[in-house]
Amino acid sequence: MSQTSYPHLFSPIRIGNFEVPNRVCHVPTDISSANPDGSVNQRVITYYEQVAKGGCGFIIVGASTPDKATGRPTVTCVAVDEDPLIPGLASLAEAMHRHGAKCSLEIQHPGRQAAWPRHDLISATDQVANLPASAGHEVVYASAEAKGKSIRAMSIEEIYDLIDKFAEGAWRLQQAGFDSVELHAAHGYMIAQFMSAYVNKRNDRFGGNFLSRMRLPLEIIHAIQRKCGPDFPIGIRYSGEEYVEGGRVLEETVRAARLFEEHGLAFLDISAGIFEAPGPLMDPMYYPQGWNTYTAEEVKKNVKIPVITSHTLRDPDYCEKILAEGRTDLVGLARQMVADPYWANKARAGRKEEIRKCISCLVGCWQESLMIKRDMRCSINPAVGDERFLHFGPAAEKLKVAVVGGGPGGMEAARIATLRGHKVTIFEKSEELGGAILYCCTVHGKSKMRWYADWQRRQVARLGVEVEYKSVPTPEELKGFDAVLVATGAAVKRPDIRGIDSRRVCTFQDVLRCKMKNCEYWPKGGKAEPAAVGDTVLVWGDYFGAADAVEKLAYEGKKVYVVTPHREFASWMEPVHKDVMVKRFAGGNGEALSGKTFAHPVTVIPDSSLLEIKEDGEVILIDGSFQRSALKVDNVVLADVVADEALFRKYAEAGLTAARIGDVKQVRNLRGAVTDGANLGLVLDRDLGLNANQALIADLPTENRP
Repeated sequence: MSQTSYPHLFSPIRIGNFEVPNRVCHVPTDISSANPDGSVNQRVITYYEQVAKGGCGFIIVGASTPDKATGRPTVTCVAVDEDPLIPGLASLAEAMHRHGAKCSLEIQHPGRQAAWPRHDLISATDQVANLPASAGHEVVYASAEAKGKSIRAMSIEEIYDLIDKFAEGAWRLQQAGFDSVELHAAHGYMIAQFMSAYVNKRNDRFGGNFLSRMRLPLEIIHAIQRKCGPDFPIGIRYSGEEYVEGGRVLEETVRAARLFEEHGLAFLDISAGIFEAPGPLMDPMYYPQGWNTYTAEEVKKNVKIPVITSHTLRDPDYCEKILAEGRTDLVGLARQMVADPYWANKARAGRKEEIRKCISCLVGCWQESLMIKRDMRCSINPAVGDERFLHFGPAAEKLKVAVVGGGPGGMEAARIATLRGHKVTIFEKSEELGGAILYCCTVHGKSKMRWYADWQRRQVARLGVEVEYKSVPTPEELKGFDAVLVATGAAVKRPDIRGIDSRRVCTFQDVLRCKMKNCEYWPKGGKAEPAAVGDTVLVWGDYFGAADAVEKLAYEGKKVYVVTPHREFASWMEPVHKDVMVKRFAGGNGEALSGKTFAHPVTVIPDSSLLEIKEDGEVILIDGSFQRSALKVDNVVLADVVADEALFRKYAEAGLTAARIGDVKQVRNLRGAVTDGANLGLVLDRDLGLNANQALIADLPTENRP
């Protein structure tokens, strides 16, 4: 594919007084990696410099607070509220400029959604907020229950003080050398709180009718223009629709776009949603590529300034198509850039198969980072937040490495180890690489997981990693290897209850078995079909396999019960996915999603377990109060798992230098497995051995070498 295969994607565009070299835009996302005082550090610079090196034309740095004292969207967001922060901001701008990118920075006051401080939060109006999917969610301790966060309305004086702080922040960005500034008016953050009729219940000059609700952003725009002059470009990011009753709809979005253009804005960045309905805002796996493009398309018909669209953009072919059709002026990628900052370079060079597509899991970049007040990470890109994986060189000593298990953790270990020069062999017990990630192939709305499996399999082939299929090697067969990395996954629990061996019992693995025909990774064909189950099914467990089995079977029209020992089902699940899943369980769908819904609501039976499975299909349940109940079902699906250490222990007892990856070590998730694999692939080097914790170590200090 030539460099002209995407002529629209890689054509320049003018924004205000500067030209962007291509139409690829990093739309803002908070990476929560600055210093505690909001100053820019090397983590922040490294992240955005990689995106600029990767060929992104316009980079909008995410989420800087104009006032740390009253609101930070995350605990370590960038800040723009003090002059001493300007030198660090200048270093950040320079890092992007030296690779040809143009840059902006988003100023965002979170208002009611502040991650810090936790209390005395300010907003357009008084309210009690309960937003569990937000980084500013109420902190609930183990012994407490959520009651909601009390939010107070700002006074007129406070509003004008904040307007000035926005303008001061923009002036600091101008001094630091940024090309423009963007205002965050989406997702229910402060400016959005004033713009939205759903949140804003004021009856003064800042509330009521449309123009009064628009007063705050317009006053901020005018204040910036006074401090920075008319030639400093200003953009705004706001939600095309909020998907809550009484919230913004597309008609008002278009009206706002015309108003913003009239008041001198240079570009519009059209996002989606509000945290009361987090699905469209965060668009988890269920949301198809480009589902939000319709909002930017409608805005673009009504303004002359550039419009950016975003949300689940992954393929350069799709991005080229919507640009060619005139539906947008720039394509906005955020989490896709987290997963692969070199997206633009790979697309332009015709290497789209090498793009590591974001799978929309929201685990590394949200659930296990910003939600719990940590730096951002990524489930499938270990280099995010960990610079050891950016420039690792060859190992000092090349080793012979066995990876037992070809799932995502095993393949990542093999990939990193091979890049460092080691000779790696993967031993896979089945006839296909992919492991547990392939169970998502048959679940409606979860097929994005397959993107990562395919990317890993292509990497394994490209790097020439040897793969032994249908192989579970014995300790004796592994004697010639310097290291044995065990990534064989978890085992399904089979509790010792009456009827556990009934013909009616199967596992979630049986139900979710991948059945793709003509699969390039299974060229011989003849895959086994998923287990056939009846019309009424009980799923017993509380794990990924349980959730996926429930969704697959319910989508197929089955009546499904799910039994969990906990107070609620899937408390471990990333909260935005859970929000959409619960709505699907009830027979509905996530906001902005269309298509088939479940024929029967899913029944969750909490605080319970199975006591007996009878041959006639009756199952006996027992709850936490030892009360028994009965159900009649056609099948029972076992969906709890435990770490399966049997093979690892056999290798360790045989004296092999063995280590565990993923669920063999501890039952977690994809990020846990990939992180384990990456870490072990990186540690392999001279002086390899096990420390007193039985952990793999290497490259010891000179005085500690054997």
